Amino acid sequence: MSDITVEINGIQCKAKEGEYLLNIARREDIFIPAICYQTQCSPSLACRLCIVEADDKRVYACNAKAKDGMIVNTNSDEIAVERKTIMQVYDVNHPLQCGVCDQSGDCELQNYTLYMNVDKQEHAIADTYRPIRDWGPIKYDAGLCIVCEKCVTVCKDMIGDAVLKTVPRGGDQLPKEFKETMPKDSYAMWNKLQKSIIGTVNEDDSLECQTCGECIAVCPVGALVSSDFQYSSNSWELTKVPVANPHSSDCSLIYYETKHGDMKNYDTKIFRVTNDAHYVSIPGAARFGYDFENRVAGKDKALFEKAIDFIKNEADTIRFSSYITNEEALILQKIKEKYKLKLVNDDALAYQKFLNTYAKTCGMSLYDGSLKTIKEANFVISVGTAVRYDAPSVGFAINNAVTMNKGAGLYFHPTGDTVVEGFAKNMLSIKHAIGAEEHVLAYILETFAKIASEADESSLEALPQEVSNTISKYDTALVGLPEGFEATLTKMLAKKDTFALVAGEDLYHHDRAENIATLLGLISKYTHFSITIIPSKTNTLGVSLICDLDETAGDKVLAYNESGDFVLSALGDGDLDMPALNQQEGTFTSIEKKVVPTNVALPYSGYVLNDLANALDIHAKLTIDYTPQLPTKKGYMIAEFDSLPNLYNNAGVEVRGYDLKVKKVKESLQLEALSDMKEIKGDVIYLSNPINQFNAFTNKAHQLQSDGAVYVSAAFLEEKGLSEGDMVEVKTERGTISAKVELDKQWSGEIAYVPTFDKKLNTQALFDNNYRFTTATIRKV
Repeated sequence: MSDITVEINGIQCKAKEGEYLLNIARREDIFIPAICYQTQCSPSLACRLCIVEADDKRVYACNAKAKDGMIVNTNSDEIAVERKTIMQVYDVNHPLQCGVCDQSGDCELQNYTLYMNVDKQEHAIADTYRPIRDWGPIKYDAGLCIVCEKCVTVCKDMIGDAVLKTVPRGGDQLPKEFKETMPKDSYAMWNKLQKSIIGTVNEDDSLECQTCGECIAVCPVGALVSSDFQYSSNSWELTKVPVANPHSSDCSLIYYETKHGDMKNYDTKIFRVTNDAHYVSIPGAARFGYDFENRVAGKDKALFEKAIDFIKNEADTIRFSSYITNEEALILQKIKEKYKLKLVNDDALAYQKFLNTYAKTCGMSLYDGSLKTIKEANFVISVGTAVRYDAPSVGFAINNAVTMNKGAGLYFHPTGDTVVEGFAKNMLSIKHAIGAEEHVLAYILETFAKIASEADESSLEALPQEVSNTISKYDTALVGLPEGFEATLTKMLAKKDTFALVAGEDLYHHDRAENIATLLGLISKYTHFSITIIPSKTNTLGVSLICDLDETAGDKVLAYNESGDFVLSALGDGDLDMPALNQQEGTFTSIEKKVVPTNVALPYSGYVLNDLANALDIHAKLTIDYTPQLPTKKGYMIAEFDSLPNLYNNAGVEVRGYDLKVKKVKESLQLEALSDMKEIKGDVIYLSNPINQFNAFTNKAHQLQSDGAVYVSAAFLEEKGLSEGDMVEVKTERGTISAKVELDKQWSGEIAYVPTFDKKLNTQALFDNNYRFTTATIRKV
């Protein structure tokens, strides 16, 4: 899209041709009222408050596309009357529950009623009974609903579930005289409002979705609320603490809204989680999994001294998880260096080695993609990840791209996901053979390098002949390409010019990870794809950059949120307590390659890792004193923690922390021949958590807590003659577990999956070398 200039209220505004006027105005801090428009989603034209005059014609700013030289006026006497009448209509029969409504104080209906100076009501009609719906973690009060349709829009255009819609309300018809006496747009809006409420796509009006709660976040009134939060606090009593999502690598900006408790327990607690829904959508784990803090009575000096003695005199290894801050990772690195210990983190090491091989192949220190580049693409490929389960925010971005950009995409994975399959008609799910990721990437490289080389004005080099010879030996059957796929792909690629590829955890835990990373680096270099390599845990990327990691542990292990001989634990189940991530300040390194701050939401009275470091003669007053010490050679900046910004501006730009500096890397190419595949016999299981569970911390949260299970599709239950709730034994060459069977209605195919969030199951012991697929026998017991 070309750059143009639009004049709004006499202000010259730079824009892209075809951009919505409302988005331009918001970016320029020009106020246009709107209730129904959700940024990054399609306009619904439900509220009609955003009427403006463009080149002397009345248009809706949420739906009107900018043209060069367009002159826009956002206010006039006629527009003011129309907007005031619309707000009067919204207030007709709206319950006077503001004193107890959960949205009171944050309510857009309240705000706009005051802003439009609605001081009397000139319209009336008999009310209609509208039932309250209990959708588990979400409550819907149709009596409070103004049918703005933002919940419908965000569920379809951003999340991808598309489970909400407008349904008949059964309200009385508007008297005909209103059509003659009311402004046109206010009458049309009222007519639609009188006919509709929100329902689900299911006949029984049940809500079957991934329970992200984004419908709650976008609701401008109190119609959609968290069941857990309802009637528990007034919004103005809560303190908003800006933090980064502690459960996954999107590290999205969220707000822990805190307040003291009741007379029985006056301690500060988190009442709910909110987000800047116009600019970022968050997973359900971030919204509902907030109360995982480690409450301790105080400091246990004896255990602290025992930990110091263990490190100085016994330990030869530190084993830790990636659910820590950058500053904590740096402290562990310094302890390693001072005491000559091994530093072990299997997850981050796999990612580190994969990223290093990728970098030396493409010549850049980091991948070039992000959630933003995915959303901007009109052709997306996902490989090596059950994406909505592993990284829900990446799933949101893919759906947003193919939905809003008239895009298309390929989803390569041996498992099935009914929601991904429904993202768009041009989203094709391809089930490749288990372990065939190498062949899939060889196919992508050959196909899209050829497309790039044939494109007019391509700035890319031609693929080297020796690489072409190697990748040409991919096995089409292993890749899973359906019959006639070449013609299908040609149609899918019509008018597509912005490409994004998502690479997931399956790739860097593969026994051919080095060759796969090489292929991915070649795709980055010789095709038009931007590449995003999903870090599997919150700070996997940060740990992989900050720490010098070792392959194996020694005999005496100090563990941090892992198993070992002396355990530091934020779960309260170890030897010495540590604070959870909602009790710490510091930074994470996100999937966006940003260093983002997080803050203390809840009090903690025990020891922290920095106390151990100080006792070990590694001195810093505060943990955040390590923020400016993060390694600049890895792209970090010398920046004080308190200097880091943490917001979205009106243009929707993420102004948080800072971007890692991407550096050039000396290139070297070591591409091996593609591997031969071994035949898989018997049942197969996959290592994955259900949506909204990531780890033992999410499982500690009261709204998410559950027992781990063997998760299967309806087809699997039928094939095995099982019923939900049956106890089964899962046996592999490495071990055996027993668990109940649980139906996952959004999962499809014949592969079951087992989780890691429930520590009691120890499912990782079933798998060899951390690869996420393995053969198994599954039998009812």
